[in-house]
Amino acid sequence: MGNINPVRDKLINFEVFIAGGRKLGMADITLPTIEYMTAILSGAGVGGEIEMPTPGQTSSMELEINWRTLNEDTTKLLAMKAHDLEIRGSSELYDAGTGEIKSEAIKINVRTLPKKGDSGSFKPADHTDTKSTLEIIYIKETIAGKVVLEIDKLNYICFVDGVDYLASVKSDLGL
Repeated sequence: MGNINPVRDKLINFEVFIAGGRKLGMADITLPTIEYMTAILSGAGVGGEIEMPTPGQTSSMELEINWRTLNEDTTKLLAMKAHDLEIRGSSELYDAGTGEIKSEAIKINVRTLPKKGDSGSFKPADHTDTKSTLEIIYIKETIAGKVVLEIDKLNYICFVDGVDYLASVKSDLGL
């Protein structure tokens, strides 16, 4: 009788890795907002205007890392090259069927480019609030081993909930 009305409660904890191995320092992550690019559809047969999304085309996506202190990782992420990060999390899941609290793996892979670095401020006995802002050119979200989202801006992939919305576009372009 398990997995009846699973209740996802909170993120238990997470770790951030760079280039497939080395763990980054202590930080909080702000994940990107995914916003589709749109064009206004109006004219005969339309009662007003519709902001029509363009399949697979997303606006700029940012990943922000909020560091406790200024450290060597903040400088490394300013290097003018792509940075591959993997964010591994464990989410709490309450199984209403069995009454058990379980964990569920969440993994987010991103390829980023440096956009902005904020060194923060110095105050005695306080965090520096250093920030790294990175432009995402690739993102893949995996929950409990299942890929639920993959956007690859340079390889015509916009996979959401089992459908690649750019597959027909790639075919149309002969790719």
